[in-house]
Amino acid sequence: MLPILTFYSYLPGVIAIATDLRVSIQAVNLSLTFFLIVQGIAPIFWQPFIDTLGRRTVYMCSLIVYIVTTINLSLSWNYPMWLVSRGFQAAGVASLASIGCAVIQDIVPSASRPRYVTIYQHVRNMTLFFSPIIGGLMTASLDFRCVAILLFALGLTYLTTILFFLPETLRAIAGNGTVPLKGIHVPIIHRLKFLTLLQHESPLLSPRATPRVSAPNFLRPLLLLREKDIVPNLLFPSIVYGIWIMVTVSTVPLFTTAFPNSFSPSTFSLLFLPNILGTIAGTSLIGNLLASDFSTATTIYKDTNWLPSSIVISKLSLPSDFPLERTRLARLPGLIILFIISTSFYGFTLMYPSLTTLPGWPTIPLLLQFLIATTAHSICGIHQTLVSDLWPLDAPAASVAANFVKGVFAGSGVAGIQWMVKVVEAGPAFLGLGFIVCMGVPLVVGEWVWGAAWRRER
Repeated sequence: MLPILTFYSYLPGVIAIATDLRVSIQAVNLSLTFFLIVQGIAPIFWQPFIDTLGRRTVYMCSLIVYIVTTINLSLSWNYPMWLVSRGFQAAGVASLASIGCAVIQDIVPSASRPRYVTIYQHVRNMTLFFSPIIGGLMTASLDFRCVAILLFALGLTYLTTILFFLPETLRAIAGNGTVPLKGIHVPIIHRLKFLTLLQHESPLLSPRATPRVSAPNFLRPLLLLREKDIVPNLLFPSIVYGIWIMVTVSTVPLFTTAFPNSFSPSTFSLLFLPNILGTIAGTSLIGNLLASDFSTATTIYKDTNWLPSSIVISKLSLPSDFPLERTRLARLPGLIILFIISTSFYGFTLMYPSLTTLPGWPTIPLLLQFLIATTAHSICGIHQTLVSDLWPLDAPAASVAANFVKGVFAGSGVAGIQWMVKVVEAGPAFLGLGFIVCMGVPLVVGEWVWGAAWRRER
């Protein structure tokens, strides 16, 4: 919840932030660049501690960093202070989503896990939907610094809840819940003796020592960047993700220029709803489609190889000749074509006054935003699933590597979009982005043709 709120709630206030800090919109975008890049890099630092010191410990440390920097952000009266605060805020919030997923994996049996992950996803989608609305209304009616006050209150609430109620769940420390906890791993509610005996703890067991952090743990995500079958699945979706972020961040400046009399600060947040609905649709639908595709592929594979239907083909130990890459990538061509067309035409719908003055014309670029978001997140979902399949024994490292590459591409794109629009205008700028996607298509073709051989070689 907090990572999404922290990013999206400020987007409707880009112009207000630039005016208050007396800087250009491009400078405000630079702070978003810093946020995205730090958010991509920080998990490389946090993840080894999550898997050794424990979920609860890193939860608390991350939230303390987040709360302190959010206070500083609310008091930022100049641009350098704002820029640095946003970077540290990203460092604090970067690990929260992955810790939440890790806690679910720790405490929920594998058979019930999909249901809880679905609930987790629904909460994320609701937060995604309401974040720009909340941020836009607070910026328009009060001040953009009030967003930081809201984030501070939420962060403090999270920290208090964790301090009082969340015990350590890391299996190396807590086992299956029967191992007694000690020190920082014990929630305050247990220390207050409201519960005289913890029924789930075994009196026959002793507390375990906290695992040590070693230097190689920090390099685990970077190992994926050496693998020929994984690199294309990190690079291409990062290009697509970066372009989607560029579309999202540039929404308010482009629409206020193209439709100067149609939108006010109080309605800026509504501009993000088609984009967000597309994000939710792309993320939700592609998961179901990929599950169906994999099930169909396993059935065909068993029939082709005369295997009994009772045999379960596990993603943790796929046969070397299983057509994994083509099963996952089969839906990509249509999605890529639609993404390229939507992106290439998007800028031109905001460029010509003869079009932007037509009644109801704002719905055209907003519809294209919906298509861009839907296809972008579907493409990213396909590649992320394939990376997880290719690197099944260390899913956190795969996720951290993907987020790192995405953060670098997204941050770089956000830094340049306002400059591109200023130099060549919106139409040619987004047409150029469409061509960049075309240039990245050989990565997908290479994975389709040689991916299986690369996987077998590895």
